[in-house]
Amino acid sequence: MQLGRLGVWYSMDKLGSAQQIKIFVATVERLGYDVLWYPESRGYESFSVAAFMLANSTKLKVGSSIASIYARDTFTARRGMISLNDLYGERFILGLGVSHPPMVEGIRGHTYQKPIPAMRAYLDGICKDQPGSQDWPLAIAALRPLMLKLSAEKTRGSLPYNTTPEHTARAAKLMGPGKWLVAEQKVCLETDAAKARALGRKELARYLTLDNYRNNWLWIGFTEAELANGGSDRFIDAMVLWGDAAKIKQGLRAHFAAGATHVCIQPVHEEGDVAARDRMLTELADT
Repeated sequence: MQLGRLGVWYSMDKLGSAQQIKIFVATVERLGYDVLWYPESRGYESFSVAAFMLANSTKLKVGSSIASIYARDTFTARRGMISLNDLYGERFILGLGVSHPPMVEGIRGHTYQKPIPAMRAYLDGICKDQPGSQDWPLAIAALRPLMLKLSAEKTRGSLPYNTTPEHTARAAKLMGPGKWLVAEQKVCLETDAAKARALGRKELARYLTLDNYRNNWLWIGFTEAELANGGSDRFIDAMVLWGDAAKIKQGLRAHFAAGATHVCIQPVHEEGDVAARDRMLTELADT
Protein backbone atom coordinates (compact mmCIF):
# COMPACT_ATOMS: atom_id res chain seq x y z
CA MET A 1 0.00 0.00 0.00
CA GLN A 2 1.18 3.51 -0.84
CA LEU A 3 -0.14 6.71 0.71
CA GLY A 4 -1.15 9.74 -1.29
CA ARG A 5 -0.25 13.28 -0.34
CA LEU A 6 -3.27 14.37 1.73
CA GLY A 7 -5.72 12.86 4.15
CA VAL A 8 -8.42 14.01 6.56
CA TRP A 9 -8.43 13.37 10.33
CA TYR A 10 -11.84 13.51 11.98
CA SER A 11 -13.62 11.85 14.88
CA MET A 12 -16.65 9.81 13.87
CA ASP A 13 -17.95 10.35 17.41
CA LYS A 14 -18.75 13.93 16.34
CA LEU A 15 -21.24 12.55 13.82
CA GLY A 16 -24.52 11.56 15.39
CA SER A 17 -25.83 8.98 12.94
CA ALA A 18 -24.92 6.45 10.30
CA GLN A 19 -26.32 8.78 7.64
CA GLN A 20 -24.04 11.61 8.74
CA ILE A 21 -21.03 9.29 8.54
CA LYS A 22 -22.09 8.19 5.04
CA ILE A 23 -22.36 11.80 3.88
CA PHE A 24 -19.01 12.75 5.37
CA VAL A 25 -17.21 9.75 3.89
CA ALA A 26 -18.69 10.57 0.48
CA THR A 27 -17.53 14.18 0.80
CA VAL A 28 -13.95 13.23 1.71
CA GLU A 29 -13.79 10.74 -1.16
CA ARG A 30 -15.33 13.15 -3.69
CA LEU A 31 -12.77 15.82 -2.79
CA GLY A 32 -9.94 13.44 -3.64
CA TYR A 33 -8.34 12.89 -0.24
CA ASP A 34 -6.45 9.60 -0.05
CA VAL A 35 -7.11 8.52 3.55
CA LEU A 36 -9.76 9.24 6.17
CA TRP A 37 -8.16 8.87 9.62
CA TYR A 38 -10.27 8.53 12.76
CA PRO A 39 -9.61 7.96 16.49
CA GLU A 40 -10.95 5.42 18.97
CA SER A 41 -12.31 7.14 22.05
CA ARG A 42 -15.58 6.74 23.96
CA GLY A 43 -17.92 6.20 21.04
CA TYR A 44 -17.71 3.97 17.99
CA GLU A 45 -15.61 0.81 18.23
CA SER A 46 -12.67 1.17 15.88
CA PHE A 47 -12.95 -1.83 13.56
CA SER A 48 -16.75 -1.65 13.36
CA VAL A 49 -16.83 1.94 12.17
CA ALA A 50 -13.92 1.26 9.79
CA ALA A 51 -15.96 -1.49 8.12
CA PHE A 52 -18.93 0.86 7.82
CA MET A 53 -16.82 3.58 6.17
CA LEU A 54 -15.14 1.13 3.83
CA ALA A 55 -18.52 -0.29 2.83
CA ASN A 56 -19.70 3.22 1.96
CA SER A 57 -16.72 4.18 -0.21
CA THR A 58 -14.94 2.76 -3.22
CA LYS A 59 -11.40 4.14 -3.41
CA LEU A 60 -10.90 5.96 -0.11
CA LYS A 61 -8.48 4.40 2.35
CA VAL A 62 -9.51 4.34 6.02
CA GLY A 63 -6.96 4.47 8.84
CA SER A 64 -7.34 4.10 12.60
CA SER A 65 -5.47 6.91 14.29
CA ILE A 66 -5.39 5.32 16.64
CA ALA A 67 -6.82 1.99 17.79
CA SER A 68 -5.83 1.36 21.41
CA ILE A 69 -3.57 -1.61 22.13
CA TYR A 70 -5.64 -2.11 25.29
CA ALA A 71 -8.89 -2.60 23.36
CA ARG A 72 -8.21 -6.01 21.77
CA ASP A 73 -5.63 -8.80 21.93
CA THR A 74 -2.97 -9.10 19.26
CA PHE A 75 -4.62 -12.02 17.47
CA THR A 76 -7.86 -10.04 17.13
CA ALA A 77 -6.00 -6.93 15.93
CA ARG A 78 -4.11 -8.93 13.31
CA ARG A 79 -7.16 -10.78 12.06
CA GLY A 80 -9.22 -7.59 12.06
CA MET A 81 -6.63 -5.80 9.92
CA ILE A 82 -6.35 -8.70 7.50
CA SER A 83 -10.12 -9.24 7.34
CA LEU A 84 -10.90 -5.60 6.57
CA ASN A 85 -8.32 -5.55 3.80
CA ASP A 86 -9.52 -8.83 2.31
CA LEU A 87 -13.15 -7.69 2.37
CA TYR A 88 -12.67 -4.11 1.18
CA GLY A 89 -9.94 -4.13 -1.45
CA GLU A 90 -6.80 -3.46 0.62
CA ARG A 91 -7.95 -0.05 1.86
CA PHE A 92 -7.53 -0.31 5.64
CA ILE A 93 -4.55 0.97 7.66
CA LEU A 94 -4.17 -0.22 11.23
CA GLY A 95 -2.78 2.62 13.30
CA LEU A 96 -2.05 1.60 16.88
CA GLY A 97 -1.34 3.60 20.01
CA VAL A 98 -0.78 3.23 23.73
CA SER A 99 -3.60 5.68 24.50
CA HIS A 100 -3.59 7.54 27.85
CA PRO A 101 -3.94 6.49 31.51
CA PRO A 102 -7.40 8.08 31.98
CA MET A 103 -8.72 6.09 29.01
CA VAL A 104 -6.90 2.84 29.77
CA GLU A 105 -7.50 2.75 33.53
CA GLY A 106 -10.50 4.99 34.03
CA ILE A 107 -12.60 3.84 31.05
CA ARG A 108 -11.29 0.37 30.13
CA GLY A 109 -10.23 -0.82 33.58
CA HIS A 110 -6.75 -1.98 32.59
CA THR A 111 -3.37 -1.14 34.11
CA TYR A 112 -1.44 1.37 32.01
CA GLN A 113 2.01 -0.04 31.25
CA LYS A 114 5.26 1.62 30.23
CA PRO A 115 4.60 2.75 26.64
CA ILE A 116 7.69 1.46 24.80
CA PRO A 117 7.77 -2.09 26.24
CA ALA A 118 3.98 -2.36 25.91
CA MET A 119 3.99 -1.32 22.27
CA ARG A 120 6.99 -3.48 21.39
CA ALA A 121 5.35 -6.54 22.94
CA TYR A 122 2.08 -5.82 21.16
CA LEU A 123 3.76 -5.46 17.77
CA ASP A 124 5.67 -8.68 18.38
CA GLY A 125 2.38 -10.39 19.12
CA ILE A 126 0.84 -9.18 15.88
CA CYS A 127 3.79 -9.78 13.56
CA LYS A 128 5.92 -12.58 15.01
CA ASP A 129 6.24 -15.58 12.68
CA GLN A 130 3.90 -13.94 10.17
CA PRO A 131 5.35 -14.02 6.62
CA GLY A 132 5.09 -10.67 4.86
CA SER A 133 4.24 -8.73 8.01
CA GLN A 134 6.87 -6.12 7.16
CA ASP A 135 4.62 -4.97 4.31
CA TRP A 136 1.35 -4.85 6.25
CA PRO A 137 -0.38 -1.43 6.41
CA LEU A 138 0.55 -1.04 10.07
CA ALA A 139 1.78 2.13 11.80
CA ILE A 140 1.92 3.50 15.33
CA ALA A 141 1.32 6.78 17.11
CA ALA A 142 4.76 8.16 17.96
CA LEU A 143 6.00 11.48 19.31
CA ARG A 144 9.29 11.09 21.15
CA PRO A 145 12.56 9.48 19.94
CA LEU A 146 12.18 5.95 21.34
CA MET A 147 8.67 5.44 19.94
CA LEU A 148 9.63 7.03 16.62
CA LYS A 149 12.55 4.63 16.30
CA LEU A 150 10.29 1.72 17.22
CA SER A 151 7.84 2.76 14.50
CA ALA A 152 10.63 2.61 11.92
CA GLU A 153 11.93 -0.71 13.23
CA LYS A 154 8.65 -2.60 13.50
CA THR A 155 6.06 -0.93 11.22
CA ARG A 156 5.54 1.03 8.02
CA GLY A 157 5.88 4.29 9.93
CA SER A 158 4.51 6.76 12.46
CA LEU A 159 1.36 8.81 13.09
CA PRO A 160 2.40 11.92 15.06
CA TYR A 161 -0.47 13.99 16.46
CA ASN A 162 -0.55 17.56 17.82
CA THR A 163 2.80 18.42 16.30
CA THR A 164 4.59 21.05 14.22
CA PRO A 165 6.91 21.06 11.19
CA GLU A 166 9.77 21.27 13.68
CA HIS A 167 8.64 17.97 15.14
CA THR A 168 8.18 16.53 11.65
CA ALA A 169 11.81 17.35 10.83
CA ARG A 170 13.03 15.67 14.02
CA ALA A 171 10.86 12.63 13.38
CA ALA A 172 12.07 12.27 9.80
CA LYS A 173 15.68 12.33 10.94
CA LEU A 174 15.09 9.77 13.70
CA MET A 175 13.12 7.38 11.51
CA GLY A 176 15.27 7.48 8.41
CA PRO A 177 14.16 7.10 4.78
CA GLY A 178 11.51 4.89 3.30
CA LYS A 179 8.98 5.13 6.14
CA TRP A 180 5.53 6.67 6.39
CA LEU A 181 5.54 9.91 8.35
CA VAL A 182 1.91 10.97 8.70
CA ALA A 183 1.62 14.43 10.24
CA GLU A 184 -1.76 15.51 11.63
CA GLN A 185 -2.43 19.24 11.45
CA LYS A 186 -5.46 21.12 12.77
CA VAL A 187 -6.75 23.93 10.58
CA CYS A 188 -9.33 26.69 10.96
CA LEU A 189 -10.44 28.72 7.94
CA GLU A 190 -10.99 31.88 9.98
CA THR A 191 -9.24 35.24 9.53
CA ASP A 192 -10.38 36.74 12.84
CA ALA A 193 -7.55 35.96 15.28
CA ALA A 194 -9.73 36.06 18.40
CA LYS A 195 -12.32 33.66 16.93
CA ALA A 196 -9.71 31.28 15.54
CA ARG A 197 -7.72 31.15 18.78
CA ALA A 198 -10.88 30.65 20.86
CA LEU A 199 -11.79 27.63 18.72
CA GLY A 200 -8.21 26.38 18.98
CA ARG A 201 -8.13 26.64 22.77
CA LYS A 202 -11.44 24.80 23.03
CA GLU A 203 -10.14 22.01 20.80
CA LEU A 204 -6.81 21.67 22.61
CA ALA A 205 -8.09 21.89 26.20
CA ARG A 206 -8.38 18.11 26.67
CA TYR A 207 -4.91 17.47 25.25
CA LEU A 208 -3.26 19.99 27.56
CA THR A 209 -4.08 17.72 30.51
CA LEU A 210 -2.23 14.70 29.04
CA ASP A 211 1.43 14.18 29.92
CA ASN A 212 2.58 12.60 26.67
CA TYR A 213 1.49 15.63 24.64
CA ARG A 214 2.86 18.11 27.16
CA ASN A 215 6.22 16.35 27.26
CA ASN A 216 6.41 16.39 23.50
CA TRP A 217 5.58 20.08 23.31
CA LEU A 218 8.34 20.82 25.79
CA TRP A 219 10.71 18.65 23.72
CA ILE A 220 10.06 20.67 20.56
CA GLY A 221 10.60 24.01 22.24
CA PHE A 222 7.48 25.27 23.97
CA THR A 223 7.71 26.29 27.63
CA GLU A 224 5.55 25.45 30.62
CA ALA A 225 4.38 29.05 30.63
CA GLU A 226 3.20 28.69 27.02
CA LEU A 227 1.16 25.62 27.95
CA ALA A 228 -0.53 27.31 30.92
CA ASN A 229 -3.97 28.93 30.99
CA GLY A 230 -5.19 27.37 27.77
CA GLY A 231 -2.01 27.95 25.82
CA SER A 232 -0.19 31.05 24.59
CA ASP A 233 -0.98 32.61 21.23
CA ARG A 234 2.27 31.21 19.81
CA PHE A 235 1.32 27.72 20.94
CA ILE A 236 -2.25 27.91 19.63
CA ASP A 237 -1.11 29.34 16.30
CA ALA A 238 1.29 26.42 15.86
CA MET A 239 -1.24 23.77 16.79
CA VAL A 240 -4.13 25.19 14.74
CA LEU A 241 -3.24 26.84 11.43
CA TRP A 242 -5.73 29.65 10.89
CA GLY A 243 -6.29 32.40 8.35
CA ASP A 244 -7.24 32.26 4.69
CA ALA A 245 -6.67 29.21 2.54
CA ALA A 246 -3.38 30.48 1.13
CA LYS A 247 -1.88 30.97 4.60
CA ILE A 248 -3.06 27.56 5.80
CA LYS A 249 -1.69 25.82 2.70
CA GLN A 250 1.69 27.41 3.35
CA GLY A 251 1.68 25.90 6.84
CA LEU A 252 0.67 22.48 5.54
CA ARG A 253 3.43 22.55 2.94
CA ALA A 254 5.94 23.22 5.72
CA HIS A 255 5.30 19.67 6.97
CA PHE A 256 6.16 18.25 3.56
CA ALA A 257 9.29 20.37 3.40
CA ALA A 258 10.26 18.99 6.81
CA GLY A 259 9.93 15.38 5.66
CA ALA A 260 6.28 14.34 6.04
CA THR A 261 5.17 11.74 3.51
CA HIS A 262 1.47 12.40 4.15
CA VAL A 263 -0.39 15.21 5.94
CA CYS A 264 -3.87 14.73 7.37
CA ILE A 265 -5.98 17.83 7.86
CA GLN A 266 -8.25 18.13 10.89
CA PRO A 267 -10.85 20.89 10.48
CA VAL A 268 -11.57 22.84 13.67
CA HIS A 269 -14.99 24.49 13.76
CA GLU A 270 -17.94 25.31 15.96
CA GLU A 271 -19.76 22.20 17.14
CA GLY A 272 -22.16 20.96 14.47
CA ASP A 273 -21.05 23.45 11.81
CA VAL A 274 -20.65 20.93 9.00
CA ALA A 275 -20.74 23.69 6.40
CA ALA A 276 -17.55 25.21 7.84
CA ARG A 277 -15.96 21.75 8.02
CA ASP A 278 -16.74 20.95 4.41
CA ARG A 279 -15.70 24.40 3.21
CA MET A 280 -12.27 23.92 4.79
CA LEU A 281 -11.81 20.50 3.24
CA THR A 282 -12.92 21.83 -0.17
CA GLU A 283 -10.57 24.82 -0.15
CA LEU A 284 -7.54 22.85 1.10
CA ALA A 285 -7.93 19.75 -1.09
CA ASP A 286 -5.42 21.00 -3.66
CA THR A 287 -2.63 21.77 -1.17
